[in-house]
Amino acid sequence: MSPDSAAVRRIDPLASHPSPLQVRPLADGDEAAWEDFVARSPQTTFFHRVGWRRVIGNTLGHGAHYHCAWRNGRIVGILPLIHLRSRLFGDALISTAFTTGGGIAADDDAATQALANDAARLGERLGVEFVEMRQASALTLGDRWITKDGLYFGFERPIAAADADNLKAIPRKKRADLRKAIDDRRLVTDVDASVETFFRIYAESLRNLGTPVLPRRFFAAIKATFGDAVEISTVAGPEGPAAALMTFVFKDRVLPYYGGAVPAARRFHAYDLMYWAQMRRAADRGLRIFDFGRSKRGTGSFDYKTYWGFAPEPLSYQYRLMTRNDLPEINPLNPKYRLMVGTWQRLPLTVANLLGPRIARQIG
Repeated sequence: MSPDSAAVRRIDPLASHPSPLQVRPLADGDEAAWEDFVARSPQTTFFHRVGWRRVIGNTLGHGAHYHCAWRNGRIVGILPLIHLRSRLFGDALISTAFTTGGGIAADDDAATQALANDAARLGERLGVEFVEMRQASALTLGDRWITKDGLYFGFERPIAAADADNLKAIPRKKRADLRKAIDDRRLVTDVDASVETFFRIYAESLRNLGTPVLPRRFFAAIKATFGDAVEISTVAGPEGPAAALMTFVFKDRVLPYYGGAVPAARRFHAYDLMYWAQMRRAADRGLRIFDFGRSKRGTGSFDYKTYWGFAPEPLSYQYRLMTRNDLPEINPLNPKYRLMVGTWQRLPLTVANLLGPRIARQIG
């Protein structure tokens, strides 16, 4: 995705087409057509892939409403919605919950508007508090859709073919840290690590940040569902694996998505080596874009990505309020959740891993 909050695509709800447009839920027999659309549309992300409805449904128990627009027997637009029922954070339809992407992808304005209208009607039938679409750029869908930007930012840039050029793109101070890790012969990278090793490191990292972790079966299902499009890598130091990363490959881009490290990794910059090694592998595969994902301004991950020389681009999420009067503020920067974050950081890891999935599945 190429975040650009200033680039608002205008929708003409009166655009005419010679053939009728039909919006309906995705049937099991339509999954191949959905994936074909994802593959050919320039608007889609890895989080539009149809496998997410099984991953989220089977491991987290939330209902999926994957709707598509058809014309002449062909899909011309999609919207993957997850019905998130949360005792803690409310009831919502989110595209795509538990990921950073989703939203409407469509061939034309009429299909875009039809999917937005269909989502609003579905939200009314289900009685949700709001509908949320996680898109890079805002669409003009009518006065009742509200755009929220300035909280989440995307980070991406082109990958050069040569290591020297990719190194030059990293600011001097971070480049010096990285060179120390590259020259440290004690560090070993494994590009075929297990889900179990990844989860052990990732869960500890999230506990230290004060964030509940999703269940291990969620990550195992991602790998099982998407196969070679998912890579699990680790960097081991003198005391064993210290940093772990789950990466997605989609079209011409690489998305190092779930990453974590134990405290010992900091002193030998294992985290830096982990991302550098991923960038090198992506270059070797001929991938063109390094997508560093989204972060909230004011967080450590936001600062870390800027230290690597990535420029933040605001993401524009869009909401349709149904039974509430204000936009949701479910993020750790909200003072309402700061006490919870501090408490979580002090939990024993075994307790955090036991309780975390019960809470994380409600955050989305």
